[in-house]
Amino acid sequence: MSAPPLTVLTASPQEEAAIRAAVREARGLGALSGGRVCANLSHVDGALALLADPKVSDPVYDLPRPFTRENVTVWIEAAMARQARGEGILTFSTDEAGDIVGYGDLIVWPDRASGEIGGAMRADRQSAGQGARGFAEMADWAFEVIGIRLMGLTAALDNVRSQRMIDGAGFQRMGERDSVRPDGTVRRSVYWELTREAWRQMRGNPRA
Repeated sequence: MSAPPLTVLTASPQEEAAIRAAVREARGLGALSGGRVCANLSHVDGALALLADPKVSDPVYDLPRPFTRENVTVWIEAAMARQARGEGILTFSTDEAGDIVGYGDLIVWPDRASGEIGGAMRADRQSAGQGARGFAEMADWAFEVIGIRLMGLTAALDNVRSQRMIDGAGFQRMGERDSVRPDGTVRRSVYWELTREAWRQMRGNPRA
């Protein structure tokens, strides 16, 4: 399952409370990233259709396999419960027809002011730059709106496309780590970290 970044930060009680509140109050990214909205049970069928495509789901280790309506329902319910605790936000983006074309999953460790982003786009949008833009928008949202100060990311050793996107976003490679799938098996992954300060410098938005 998801694990906090290897670098350990300690949030003050006030910072932790503010992060949890920001997570609980989040409704999505609005106009950003295809109008991402927070997951609810109305998204089950659309999410199932998205994840059933191996081009979308195969590279992602922590999805609710096998892809059945029951498993996707449990996945979304778990995400909703996690948001209610202030510990994560699952979002979906849709196209003009209302079909789900991507998801983003922000896992948050409020006591460490840290997080992790996962997600995927529909296959027909994977080579159009939309995944990279959505990833950057989610990272900016996590740092500047949710308030985390550190992000850790992983990608499978053979997932070259995601590796290039993460490298291109400016995340720093920090070797490899094991990612544990829901069934308990282990996937060896490339591992990155990035601080909020470094993100702001790259985005040309330094703050005190």
